[in-house]
Amino acid sequence: MNERTALALLGESVGAAGDDAAVVDDQVLTTDMLHETTDFPDGTTRYTAGWRSVGASLSDVAAMGADATAAVAAYAAPSFGEAELAAFVDGATAVCERVDAEYVGGDLDEHDEFTVATTALGETTAPVRRRGAVPGDRLCVTGTFGRSAAALRLFRRGKTERANDLFRFEPRVAAGRAIAPHATAMMDSSDGFARSLHQLSEASGCGFAVEEAAVPVDDSVDAAADTADERREMGLFFGEDFELVFTVSEDAVAAVRDASPTRITVVGDVTESGVTIDGDALPDRGFTHGE
Repeated sequence: MNERTALALLGESVGAAGDDAAVVDDQVLTTDMLHETTDFPDGTTRYTAGWRSVGASLSDVAAMGADATAAVAAYAAPSFGEAELAAFVDGATAVCERVDAEYVGGDLDEHDEFTVATTALGETTAPVRRRGAVPGDRLCVTGTFGRSAAALRLFRRGKTERANDLFRFEPRVAAGRAIAPHATAMMDSSDGFARSLHQLSEASGCGFAVEEAAVPVDDSVDAAADTADERREMGLFFGEDFELVFTVSEDAVAAVRDASPTRITVVGDVTESGVTIDGDALPDRGFTHGE
């Protein structure tokens, strides 16, 4: 079975599953695992790997509208080089500092493939769930989509400096805190914008009507994509961008924009059912381990 099927199976027996992070006594807790063959293209520096690995878990904290407090990482590799290990820790520390959290260590292990497992902690007394969107709400996103897709193209073309820069995304913790008092539902876009909408739709029992022209695609995509179809694919379906996808009432849109340190874009509306883009069905496609 693929990742989504496995998660659905586990969700039937694990009551705390189903959101970007679990909530235990006002603490949010999340964990992720990244592998060299699927997550770190040739040319990815260990600094970027440390940043991106820990950042992925911090993004889950952001999606709950929580303050990030700390992160750890388990680092596994065929061998341990001093420079590579130090660079990894520097990257992990730097991304934590970016969101006012602390990198507090982890574990080391030998493994035949460079692999990182990360855990992040946060705090909130009012977590935002994936369920809660209602028809009439506005559908919004932070930032832009397609950075990771553009980075992958650049890695393949040997333009590793720019690719590493694009891979070091900023977890939207500050934006998540600003959005949280107003949001009816929220998650991060790690599996892609389109798939995120289907996941929110399922959790909230609603639909979405998206205006494609409103979806913010990163400028880096224009330089990396060869055709309009490729640009669309990179922006809507690729994933791994770690932006926030959320819903708020019409009356709250202005307040969210004023409070957020990150660009907020209204891309559509919450409807009774179905996920559409410019009136056509939006496929449930995105990033899934095991496909």
